[in-house]
Amino acid sequence: MAVDYAVIVAYLAGMLAMGWWGMRRARSKSDFLVAGRRLGPWMYSGTMAAIVLGGASTIGGVGLGYTHGLSGAWMVFTIGLGLLGLSVFFSARIARLKVYTVSEMLDLRYGGKAGVISGVVMWAYTLMLAVTSTIAYATIFDVLFDLNRTVAIILGGTIVVAYSTLGGMWSITLTDMVQFVVKTIGVLLLLLPIAVVKAGGFAEMKARLPHEYFTPFGIGGSTIFTYVLIYTFGMLIGQDIWQRVFTARGDKVARYGGTVAGTYCLVYALAGAVIGTAAKVLYPDLGSPDDAFATIVKDELPMGVRGLVLAAALAAVMSTSSGALIACATVANNDIWSRLRLRGRRGGGDGEVRDEVRGNRAFILIMGVGVIVVSIMLNNVVEALTVAYNLLVGGLLVPILGGLLWRRGTASGALAAVIVGGVAVIGLMAAYGILADQPVYYGLLSSLAAYLVVSLATEPTDAAVLATWRERLAGREAEAEPRGDVPVRA
Repeated sequence: MAVDYAVIVAYLAGMLAMGWWGMRRARSKSDFLVAGRRLGPWMYSGTMAAIVLGGASTIGGVGLGYTHGLSGAWMVFTIGLGLLGLSVFFSARIARLKVYTVSEMLDLRYGGKAGVISGVVMWAYTLMLAVTSTIAYATIFDVLFDLNRTVAIILGGTIVVAYSTLGGMWSITLTDMVQFVVKTIGVLLLLLPIAVVKAGGFAEMKARLPHEYFTPFGIGGSTIFTYVLIYTFGMLIGQDIWQRVFTARGDKVARYGGTVAGTYCLVYALAGAVIGTAAKVLYPDLGSPDDAFATIVKDELPMGVRGLVLAAALAAVMSTSSGALIACATVANNDIWSRLRLRGRRGGGDGEVRDEVRGNRAFILIMGVGVIVVSIMLNNVVEALTVAYNLLVGGLLVPILGGLLWRRGTASGALAAVIVGGVAVIGLMAAYGILADQPVYYGLLSSLAAYLVVSLATEPTDAAVLATWRERLAGREAEAEPRGDVPVRA
């Protein structure tokens, strides 16, 4: 294992080095939070694929393949579909808004009345998303170093918090590109073919497993529908995803780069399901499906390759964790803390710009420590992830998509949708259980009903607000931002 340890240590050291290098580029709020809005297609595609394909998509995707066969690809597949839908239909308009958070978009569309409440809901989602990724460190570091769970979470979490705090989105973008390459090599090019060969090929796999393992809908229609509702729609509105859209250099980068990333997710989904199916042949009696990834890596891969593939799993977890962390800190600072302080001053000189960077850096550090503490206290990754997406979809899907698609939607309708949908989801999770389907179904329907009824019962949005909104959507009026020195065209 010495070579494997060396590979992992070199990878972790490289992540910290990237964070230090990114710190030198983070000279303004725009640089720190959205990489100066200067990413070209190559970097944009890589970082977008990295943020959406985390530990749940890698370890969890293989686990679903172990349990359900090829139809276990549906969870990650619906993530890819959501990213494709966002990129094709919404990303260009979102990028032209030149905002930093989803709540700022809601304020711009509805006239500045939904920010704090929507910010709290989005903050809860991003916090729980960061927690689920951080908990996953325990699984990987247990395989690598046989570490205590708490120590593993602190070690992995500290590395992510360190490079994210140093350089913000620039550091995260650079590390995500490395993580994207490592995941591609480790999972797609190495683990996938080796797992299939070790299992005897597809003919042997079909001979030894039930027919349901090779049917496209074996996981069940209701499960697929729930995945679409939670993950596909969740991809359309999450702060962690939108914040990556904001990094695009222009409309075409956001649209086509995101389409490439979404297509990559579809391939990754199928790869994870095939690996899990192969693991079922090799290890039919594992105690937990989520052990399939670590077991097949530990027992079937040669030295060195094993270290690279474990680094790929670590990369998957870190990319989602860092993206969720900066999203959580951005929402906490810009949508909650800054609004509650009711700051009157806007603009300012270089000193204030530096203060904005320091302030956002401090919030990443504070949120990062909080995420580590909550991760140590919680244990169930699936439940934490379900809570995150139920709150997101039930509370914010309707007012966000309604604002983009329906002119008659009003601020009062948006506020009612956030409150009613959020309360309904929380109440239904308490009544039916966190993992039940009903909370997101009925929460979403109640949010939609509240939005339609209250919007139609209240005065239409002011014409001046809508005019400003249309100008921003068209890219004809944008917030002036400090720019860096050289555009990134990778």
